[in-house]
Amino acid sequence: MTPRASLPMYNLPEMQADNFAFWQAIRTELHSLGVPDIPETLEFDRKPVPAEIEPATLFTQVCGWPLQTIYAGQASVIGVPVYDAPFCAGPTHAGVFIVHRDSSMREIADLAGCHFVFNSVHSNSGMNLPRRMIADLAGGERFFASIAETHSQPGNLERVARGEAEATCVDCVTFAFFARHRPHLAERLRVLAPTVSTPAIPFVTASATPPELRAKLIAALANVGRSPEWAAARGGLMLASIAAPYTADYSIPGRYADEAARRGYPVLH
Repeated sequence: MTPRASLPMYNLPEMQADNFAFWQAIRTELHSLGVPDIPETLEFDRKPVPAEIEPATLFTQVCGWPLQTIYAGQASVIGVPVYDAPFCAGPTHAGVFIVHRDSSMREIADLAGCHFVFNSVHSNSGMNLPRRMIADLAGGERFFASIAETHSQPGNLERVARGEAEATCVDCVTFAFFARHRPHLAERLRVLAPTVSTPAIPFVTASATPPELRAKLIAALANVGRSPEWAAARGGLMLASIAAPYTADYSIPGRYADEAARRGYPVLH
């Protein structure tokens, strides 16, 4: 079984060199720990929401909401990124509602009756977190004029920038990378409001990964997260550090889903 590695969550084409440099830092640390058969490069074509976390997955990054739903039991957290980006605090992040810079909307309630796009029904920042926020406003009724599932958060930012949709909600780190690499589009956008926060999107390995190897992955990530040698690799991905797995509670997105359902808003609509 050939080990697999990927970083599909923040993977704009402009970021491939940064993602590769980060992976090379991890590979170097794993080599120093005596780990053989490490993939030389990342699978850059892996989807953010794949069909499953395959048993051969040595290293990847998975949204914290499907980690507890469609991927339950398939992966183990080996590190929690601490991003140096707006709306991140320690090992947490948030979604951000995004509108066009010229939009008249000024608060979340103003989104009522708009045309909203989101990336996936399995997305925490794109669907689950905005659902929780809107549940307090919708009164169990339809909130948007229309919604569309598009399977791409960067694509949704482009749609709003071009006036093809009125609003979206994306991971705040996704928006930070979009602003860094596509400023000509980001300057047409505005953050309307953040959502409640949840643990940041974790680094994981397959549940089938042997415990000894999993421990070495945790150690390698910790070293990459703190060693001065890897400051440039961290900076390319806006990483301040990498926190230990036990620092994050990935049941929180599920609690937000339950709270939305209790408020009569179990589905984003």
